[in-house]
Amino acid sequence: MDYVSALLPPFVMAVLFIAVIRVIVKTQGGPNKAKEDAVVDAALARAESARQSTGTDRGTGA
Repeated sequence: MDYVSALLPPFVMAVLFIAVIRVIVKTQGGPNKAKEDAVVDAALARAESARQSTGTDRGTGA
């Protein structure tokens, strides 16, 4: 019975990994895509405005 206890954790992890991948694939796109994109765009805009207001533009090389 040692082989059962040795194989059980990898089997459980494989099943959970497949389940996570299926959830990720199923939630891509669909009705929530526009809402998620808007949240990401807003966060990027906030980060960009904060970077510009503090004057920490490191991409100029000056």
